[in-house]
Amino acid sequence: MYIGSTSSRGLHHLLDEVVDNSIDEAMAGYCKKIEVVIHRDNSVTVTDNGRGIPVDIHKETKLPAPDPTVFEDTTFNFDIITHRLREIAFLNAGVKINLKDEREENKEASYKYNGGISEFVSHLNKNKDLLFPKPICFNGKKEDIEVEIALQYNTGYTENILSFANNINTEEGGTHLAGFKAAITRVINDYARNNLLSNGRKSSLKDGENNLSGNDVREGLTAVISVKLLNPQFEGQTKTKLGNSEVRGIVSYIVGEGLSNFLNENPNVSKKILSKSISALNAREAARKARNLIRQKNGILGLGTLPGKLADCSEKDPLFREIFLVEGDSAGGSAKQGRDRRFQAILPLRGKILNVEKARLHKILDNNEIRSMVTALGINIGEDLDITKLRYYKIIIMTDADVDGAHIKTLLLTFFFRYMKPLIERGNVYIAQPPLYKLEYNKESCYLYSDQELNDKLKEIDGNPRIQRYKGLGEMNPEQLWETTMNPGNRVLKRIELEDNIEAETMFTVLMGDKVEPRRDFIYQHSLEVKELDF
Repeated sequence: MYIGSTSSRGLHHLLDEVVDNSIDEAMAGYCKKIEVVIHRDNSVTVTDNGRGIPVDIHKETKLPAPDPTVFEDTTFNFDIITHRLREIAFLNAGVKINLKDEREENKEASYKYNGGISEFVSHLNKNKDLLFPKPICFNGKKEDIEVEIALQYNTGYTENILSFANNINTEEGGTHLAGFKAAITRVINDYARNNLLSNGRKSSLKDGENNLSGNDVREGLTAVISVKLLNPQFEGQTKTKLGNSEVRGIVSYIVGEGLSNFLNENPNVSKKILSKSISALNAREAARKARNLIRQKNGILGLGTLPGKLADCSEKDPLFREIFLVEGDSAGGSAKQGRDRRFQAILPLRGKILNVEKARLHKILDNNEIRSMVTALGINIGEDLDITKLRYYKIIIMTDADVDGAHIKTLLLTFFFRYMKPLIERGNVYIAQPPLYKLEYNKESCYLYSDQELNDKLKEIDGNPRIQRYKGLGEMNPEQLWETTMNPGNRVLKRIELEDNIEAETMFTVLMGDKVEPRRDFIYQHSLEVKELDF
């Protein structure tokens, strides 16, 4: 069995393999219920109501647990497991999957979706403004390859397409995704050249001219692609890319036929899709002009001239270089003085960057702080991103420990998630953790990073200590900033990890999107959990 690594990812892949055996029974029509139990000793059992091997009564059941001499971590993560089981339930309509964690009282989850991937798309699009209420669904089978498609448009500016082969999340895409993209681009272009927009005007697209690009027709698109085949060939660094060449043509044919029929039979929905695609084309043209203007001015996005406020480092190997994205010129000045110039670069950011969740690309490219950041990193954004050209291995967000600092962090993470996601997936993005307090007592001093640390320390010492609360990076001199937040030997960094792409997508939509109600509900729900809030 190939599990990829001995990390937490490999550990959970072991469970995936066992659950997949039960799903095989479900796909064959013999199983409708799967039970997963995490036991107190961290062993896991998987049972189903499918077929079994006819044997006599077992005298005992053995529960092998992960070997700590093999795996870096042998603790199963409930959230990771629920994410995968929910995903499998979406992909296999009508199958019920129950999960119970005996390590904690009343910790259970249950998933069953009769609507299958149509419900999956609705789940992905919750909290978004939709162009039409119900997902478009079609399926087909050709040469023993089964294809299921569900898609729906929202008013946003980014696409979210998930592809699966035999229930495996093909994170690197593959031939099924390529076939889908080719078909949807072709079909919508054909429709655009032959039909009117919602305002009664022709779309103005001519054969071979002003074609809608793939990005145009996929703006605001949420889709799930699921194929099932006998002998899948997986490629790529993590074996999550489907390589079967025959799949592309089959998916393209089924999508082309299904989507063409839908567009012709539902003109009101079709015109909404077409209008959004035309609007995306116009925005793309504006973005192209913005790029050209930027290149003419100073090489930004052509990646020639570095921004003037960047204090670069002398190290040449990107693997040993790190850049701090610092809130404000004042803190940026202290960081520049306190840093190790050999391997640490500083880029001060003035104010709050644009909320990219609510903006198209040409508006994003107009933002000075984003342009400076992109140029400093050395890579373009979106599909043009070439991670091999990244100038720094560590990208460290360093902001004040207050509400504004938290907002700036969220804005930056939204940008990285939407337009530089490979940096998060590869583990290049970090959050610096500056101290909240400096405690002086008995001619000694220490830095503390949370209210809990402060309370614990106060219980240990006698006398009347002096407590200083840091509200901003600018309150620390360069030596203190180096000692507490920048020195690799002392600092605390939090690496940004993407454990659940679906939940991350939902969270950025809720926190940074246009809809107020979901954000308000989220705040009400979690208000009592807020700690260390600066007033």
